[in-house]
This record gives sequence, C-alpha cells and structure tokens, in this order.
Amino acid sequence: MLDDTDCMVEVARYFMSFTQSESCGKCTCCRAGTRRMLELLTRLCSGQARPGDLERLEELARVVQEGSLCGLGRTAPNPVLSTLRYFRSEYEQHLAGRCPAGRCKALIAYTITDDCIGCTRCAQNCPAQAIAPRPYEKHRIDETRCIRCGTCRQVCPSEAVLVVPRARLAQAEAARA
Repeated sequence: MLDDTDCMVEVARYFMSFTQSESCGKCTCCRAGTRRMLELLTRLCSGQARPGDLERLEELARVVQEGSLCGLGRTAPNPVLSTLRYFRSEYEQHLAGRCPAGRCKALIAYTITDDCIGCTRCAQNCPAQAIAPRPYEKHRIDETRCIRCGTCRQVCPSEAVLVVPRARLAQAEAARA
C-alpha cells in the first residue's frame, strides 16, 4: 500500500526500470523510449534534473504509448503519466532538489535537533560510523560519511533525528560558519 511516505517519482522510476528491462527490443519506441524515460526519472531522483525534463518525460511517454507495437510498450508509460497527472507537484519539487517524501537519498539529509539526549544509540547503530559517540552531548552527523539509511532515526529514543532537504541543511551549515 502506498501512502505519503512513498515518493511517487521513485515509484514511477521503479516501474519504468521493470518495464525497460522486460522490453523485447523489437520496436524502437519501446526499446529506446523506455530507456530514455528511465534516464529522466533517475535524473529527477538523483537531484540532477534540468528545466524541461518534465515536459520531455510527458511527451516521450505519449510517443512510447502511441508508437509501441505490443501491450508492454503501450502500457509502460502508464505509471509515469498517472503520477504526473495526480502528483505533478512532487515532480516539480524534485526539479527544485527536494523529495517531499524524504525517500530519494540524493535529495535528503539527516540532522540531529537539540532534543538529542546524548544516549549514543545513533552512534552505536550507525553502519557508516557517521556519528561520533559523545555521551550526554548533542550528536552530529558527518554528511560526508552518512549513507542515509535512516538507522539513526529509527533507534533514537527522543526522536531527535530529522530528515531534511539536503539544500536546507547546506544553508543552515553555511549560516553557522
């Protein structure tokens, strides 16, 4: 079941990845079109989207839908077209470098608030050792080491770990410097 914690752009990318790998390759629309759509969706999820990508994605989806020879090619663009229709604002936020669901790892960061009690659970459980254990002090996450797995957030008893847009974290760190 999908809810507001699921990124609809990532969902569309997931389905496009599947249909692209299942394409038989006989018709150019399906073979090349699904590959290009997957590239555009991957760019959106990785924070490398460019202006005009949404329009290109939508146009390409319609071309693949109309020009494909088989049922797979004709229906492959459906998840993209549906999510563009009903969740366009999520796509637009991805263009701006934000993932509203906090799922696209390239677009998010984790931060520890002042609610941190210094229990060191986050540091003990971090698989990337991105948090140095500092008992009874507020912890900090080393962004260069963080793999954005979310373990710190799951184990924090005081709910002091938040997911924030990566751009906002960079602005806050620049203001502190």
